[in-house]
Amino acid sequence: MKQHVNSAILGFSEQNLHTLLELISDGIWDWNANTGAVYRNPGWYSMLGYPRDSLSGTVGTWENIIHPDDYPRVMEHFRRCITQDEQYQIEYRCQCRNGTYLWIEDRARIIARNPDGSVARMLGVHKNIDAAKRLILNLQQKNKSLETIIAERTAELLVLNQQLQHRLKEYKILLERDPLTLAANRYGLERALSEQCERARLFRQPLSAIVLDVDDFKEINDKYGHLFGDTTLIKIADCIRSSLREKDVVARWGGDEFVLVLPETAHEEAEQVACLIQRNVNQIWQPDEQQIKLTLSFGVVQFRENETQIDFLERADKALYRAKGAGKNSISR
Repeated sequence: MKQHVNSAILGFSEQNLHTLLELISDGIWDWNANTGAVYRNPGWYSMLGYPRDSLSGTVGTWENIIHPDDYPRVMEHFRRCITQDEQYQIEYRCQCRNGTYLWIEDRARIIARNPDGSVARMLGVHKNIDAAKRLILNLQQKNKSLETIIAERTAELLVLNQQLQHRLKEYKILLERDPLTLAANRYGLERALSEQCERARLFRQPLSAIVLDVDDFKEINDKYGHLFGDTTLIKIADCIRSSLREKDVVARWGGDEFVLVLPETAHEEAEQVACLIQRNVNQIWQPDEQQIKLTLSFGVVQFRENETQIDFLERADKALYRAKGAGKNSISR
């Protein structure tokens, strides 16, 4: 097992090491996996056209600039590197400040591990290979026979592909969305939960889930009809969305039951989210110039590293039933 590497051994303090990295024109990054902090030198920002230190010093910044087509490949290679000690070296595209994408070569080494073998620190470099990469791609294109005909056909196919991608995007949205509340449906929930559970394991970040439903929703349907019940669910879904961040996921699990997936959120923070939703929903007005007191029950749990997403949801569902048993309009863990 590799021993913990301290920059002081090499005669450098942490500050002097980062000062040295600032003199290097290539993009250097230094990830402290135990704290989640990521240092990026000025060369990294300059390469992509961003002002120095203008982006968050987290792994999320790196994830957000990777080209969507390259992201699964990069994440799989990164996972193998930190779990199987595989050498980390990969080429992919990163988004620049102006919206264009730059080909880079990303190379890194694990320089420190924790006593349990997990990664403690990783140091890497982003090298600009855009010109060489595009030259290779251009030469490959020119080597094709019947260049003019292919170019024409490529242009035609490009238009068709853009149209197809647009339609596929629309179909995907419809496929993963509940038509009534516009929240994610079960399919969308399963996909999002699978991605976030894997991300939580990979980066060792907290992940929480909330399962909630409307107390005595059947009485609302019986008194005012199903059409009004549907309208109430729409208002509740809108209220939930307004209480969440953009990266959070709200899904309709069925009937009047919703599931919330909260990345990078510990249990205590998730309970605060549940309290906020509870207060907001309680203020929804109903017909006949009277207010039906709408209340929700919540089950709140935090993801455990070694559990499956099915077990994760089951724990949240059991917590919801405990909240119901405690008299409703309550939050249980």
